[in-house]
Amino acid sequence: MRLRQVERSSGAFQQPLTAGEIRAICGRVFGSEVRVVTAEELGAGLYNTTYRVTVAGRDRPVILRVAPEPGRQFASEWQLMRNEYASLPYLAMIAPLLPKVIAADWSQELIGRDWMVQTLLDGVPAPSRLGDYPRALWPVFFRELGAIARRVHGVRGTRFGPVTGPGYGSWSEAVIASLEAVVTDLDGAGLDAADLRRVIAVAVDRRAVLDEVTEPRLLAGDLWTVNVMLHETTPEPTITGVFDLDRTWFGDSAADWTIRMALTKQDERVAFWDGYGPRDTSPAARLRQQIYEGRHLGAVRLERHRLGNADGVRASYPALSAVLAHLT
Repeated sequence: MRLRQVERSSGAFQQPLTAGEIRAICGRVFGSEVRVVTAEELGAGLYNTTYRVTVAGRDRPVILRVAPEPGRQFASEWQLMRNEYASLPYLAMIAPLLPKVIAADWSQELIGRDWMVQTLLDGVPAPSRLGDYPRALWPVFFRELGAIARRVHGVRGTRFGPVTGPGYGSWSEAVIASLEAVVTDLDGAGLDAADLRRVIAVAVDRRAVLDEVTEPRLLAGDLWTVNVMLHETTPEPTITGVFDLDRTWFGDSAADWTIRMALTKQDERVAFWDGYGPRDTSPAARLRQQIYEGRHLGAVRLERHRLGNADGVRASYPALSAVLAHLT
């Protein structure tokens, strides 16, 4: 077996597997006599540890994704892989774009971590392929991404919150709980979370505005360019797959990370709205959007800390201060 690992420090959040662990997982999935030819760690993701694995006798490689050890997971990022797996029945409308699950194991018997083996999607990662096209064609990509997001947001749920729970009867409860989870994690990491507590205070005070959202809709959680595959040869950008939808939850569609990213810049991505449709720009919707932005920035701060990005952590404070200026 030829094993290729991404070079990481011993204290890095993402931890590799040994060759023996990879063989053990493949033996469980494909049978004890299986021969693993190659395992290449992919470095694009920032949470799970991911390998492209070639197994003798199979026409195509498979993808092995391994969750962090339970003790390394934050409360606001708890068991994301299980959340993704539970989301699949709700994502049937985009099933042709998703990798198929070959096997998933939550027992933690083999390596003390959750893991999942999936089919390999066709295409090339969008960050690598989109730049090959003239910028005049980029709106084609964002328009299609908007249409995919619209289909996901069309799915109705029965309660608010992560797909695997806990579930909440009101949107304000779900928003406040998600903010409090991030604050707990920031406190545990020794980071100042006073600004995010002020966002929580606004959410509590303006609970009635949040609770104007009465119908839970499915949120993709992390659908943007980094989690999209493009066709290798088509004359204009064509989405062939989406992956890593492990942060799904039910709530206000406007709270989705996808919507946040579509609003970030006024460039080619404005075509997103051609595929998605009009959005609510009422004063109440704008207030909710600022609360959601506070939540996003708190989560970004935590992720940057997890990745050892001290400059990024520092930059999150003035960004959140600007949000609070609108909220208060």
